[in-house]
Amino acid sequence: MNVSVENLGPCKKLLRVEVASEQVDAAFDEMIGKYQRLAQLPGFRAGKAPKHLVVKNFDSQIKEETRRTLFEKSYRDATAEQKLRVIATIGVEEQSFGRGQPFGYTATLEHAPEFELPVYKGLTAQRVTAVVTDADVERALNILREQHVKYNDVSRPSQTGDIVVVNYTGTSEGKPLTEFNPTAKGLAEKKGMWMLIQEGSFIPGFTEQLIGVQSGDLRTVKITFPPDFVISELVGKEGEFAVEITGVKEKVLPEVGEDFAKEFNASSLEELTQGIRRDLQNEQDFRTKRAVRDQLLKQLLSQVQFDLPESVVSSETRQLVYNIVNENQQRGIAPDVIEANKQEIFQKAQISAQDRVKAAFVLNRIAEAEKIGVSEKEVTQRVLLLAQQNNQSPDKMVKILQERNAFPEIQQDILTGKVLDWLELNSRIEDAPASTQPATT
Repeated sequence: MNVSVENLGPCKKLLRVEVASEQVDAAFDEMIGKYQRLAQLPGFRAGKAPKHLVVKNFDSQIKEETRRTLFEKSYRDATAEQKLRVIATIGVEEQSFGRGQPFGYTATLEHAPEFELPVYKGLTAQRVTAVVTDADVERALNILREQHVKYNDVSRPSQTGDIVVVNYTGTSEGKPLTEFNPTAKGLAEKKGMWMLIQEGSFIPGFTEQLIGVQSGDLRTVKITFPPDFVISELVGKEGEFAVEITGVKEKVLPEVGEDFAKEFNASSLEELTQGIRRDLQNEQDFRTKRAVRDQLLKQLLSQVQFDLPESVVSSETRQLVYNIVNENQQRGIAPDVIEANKQEIFQKAQISAQDRVKAAFVLNRIAEAEKIGVSEKEVTQRVLLLAQQNNQSPDKMVKILQERNAFPEIQQDILTGKVLDWLELNSRIEDAPASTQPATT
C-alpha cells in the first residue's frame, strides 16, 4: 500500500492511498468466500452453492462490500502509519474499483493538533477561601421572599417599588422604532407589560416618570436611549412613548418566620437558615475550587500555542451560541433584543470555544501521558446523577443520552474533571487570607 500526505492548512491534510491490485484481488476472494459460506440458492444447501453461481447472483453486493471493507481497513492503516489522529473525514474521492486493478483514493481530513506538552507539574495558584456571613444568609432569605412575593391591586397612585401594568407605543423623531431596526418590535409596541418602578428599570429614566399614576391614566414618557443600549441604531436618540396605565400593583413580601420556613419543607426557621448557610458555603467552596482551576489552566495554556481544527471550533461555537440564547430566553430577555445582539453573542461564543477546544486537547494529552482514563462505572454514576437531576428513570435517561449522542461529551467532561483534579494535586496551591466579600446568591 502506497501512502502520501499533503498539508492543506491548520490541522487539515490530503491523504493519498493506493492499494495494490494483489490486495484488491485477495479482498475480493475473501468476500466471495464469505458469501459462499452464507448464500442460500435454490437447489443447494446453505454454504454449498458453487462459487461461479454465488458471484453471478451477488456480484454487486460483493463488489460494494469489498470496496467498503478495503477502504475502511486501508484508511485505518494509512492514518496509523502516518500517525494522524483523525477528528473528521471531510471528503473522499475514489478512483474506479474492480478486480485486477489498484484501488486508489484521496481523503481530505482534519486531525488533532500537533504540539509539545508544556510543563504541567508544579504549577502555582492562589486559593482565596470565602466565609459565609450572617449578611449573606439574610440576602438569601430575601431572595426566597422575592420568590414568594404577591402583587396586590391598589387604587392609590403608584410609588417607587410598585408594579404598573401598561400598554405603550414608542417612537423616535416621529417614526416607529421598527424603522430604525426591524427587530425592535417589542420595544416599539407592547400591551399588558408589567414594569417595576425603580431607577434603571426598563430604559433608564422611563419608570421614574410613572410615579403617581393610577389605572386609566395616560402619560407621555420621554427618554434618551443610553450609550450602551442594545439596539445600536437608537443610541443617543430621543424616544417618546405613549403610555396607558391599566393597573397598579403593590409588592407584598411574606414575613420571615416559622410558617415561611415550612414553605421550604423546613421544620423551623433555624433549620432553614442553617440549610441556607450550608448551601452558600458549598457554593463558595465550588467557586474557590473553580478559581484555582482557572488559574492553573490559564498558566498551562499560556505556555503552548497551536492551530485548532476548524470543524471542532465551529461545533463548539454553535453549542455555546445555543446555550447563551437559551439562557437569555430563560431569563426573560426579549427575542428582538437577542436578535439585535446576535453578532456580539457569536463573537463571544467563538472566543470561548477556541479556549475550550485548546484546553481539551492539552488536557487530553496530559491524560494520555499520566494514564488517566474514564471507567464504565464513572459513566454509569454520571448517568444516574443526571437521571436524578432530571426526574427520569435511569433507563429513560440512557435512551435520551443515546438519542442526543451525548455519551462522548459525558466521557470528555468526566475526563476533564479528573485531569484537573490531578493538576491541582500536583501543583503548589498557596492559601490566601479568607475573604468576607458578600456571597453570590
